[in-house]
Amino acid sequence: MEDVVIVGAGGFGREVHQWIDDANQERPRFAIRGFLDGDATKHGSAIHDLPVLGDLDWLADHPTVGAVLAIGAPATKRRLVERLRTHVTSFPTIVHPRAVIGRFVELGGGAIVCPDVVITTDVRVGSFVILNLDVTVGHDAVIGDYATLAPGVHVSGHVSFGDGVDVGTGAVFVPGVSVGEWSIIGAGAVVSSPLPANCTAVGVPARPIKTRPDRWYI
Repeated sequence: MEDVVIVGAGGFGREVHQWIDDANQERPRFAIRGFLDGDATKHGSAIHDLPVLGDLDWLADHPTVGAVLAIGAPATKRRLVERLRTHVTSFPTIVHPRAVIGRFVELGGGAIVCPDVVITTDVRVGSFVILNLDVTVGHDAVIGDYATLAPGVHVSGHVSFGDGVDVGTGAVFVPGVSVGEWSIIGAGAVVSSPLPANCTAVGVPARPIKTRPDRWYI
């Protein structure tokens, strides 16, 4: 059993706790020590009978404990990973037993794959990616590091996302489109043509409504 903490004591953190418990029922692998959170008012409390141990500094004194990042915002995930890499050696990948993942799928470290996700074949999912409930990913798709796909997103074949793409609930991507790094796609959008990096796009069909400067996520 690998000792881990869940980074993030909000709603998604509680869901990730449930997903890890479900995975342990299939194959015991993780011993959850508790939660970490930047909100000091939560420190010393209990969530799901697990303690909120403190903030990220707790990990500096526990270098053998792995960190599961239950953080949806890609830019926040990236900043936390950059901070934690100096003293955390394990970022385990969490896969719910009800997810369907093809034999020829590559999952990066620190990814979280939630219940009822389907990833077909010849797909590359980067590190620290979140595929939330009921996400589907078709053949030959590429999802860059730190991306988050909210519940009910449907990604067709040959779609590519750059690093840090943040996709809202229920968005749909037609075959072959690409989305540049660190873009944000609104809930319910239908992406039928390529989208540039660092934009916010919404609508049916999706169109950019805002562009951010390069490296805005730093």
